[in-house]
Amino acid sequence: MIDDGENAFGAPPRRQVSHDIGQPLDALSVSEIEERILLLKAEIARLEETKGFKQASHAAAAAFFKL
Repeated sequence: MIDDGENAFGAPPRRQVSHDIGQPLDALSVSEIEERILLLKAEIARLEETKGFKQASHAAAAAFFKL
């Protein structure tokens, strides 16, 4: 049986990585900084994708109502 504090391999669960804009960085290790960079790059990609969808939707609506 798996304890609530362990995963299937018996290791403690990995903590969720998060980053607050402007937070102090001096206490972070290089690997923690790399994790945050990857996290922020993924979030930027998600934002850009959503922006593209919204721009396409807006353009489609504008084209429809120009008729």
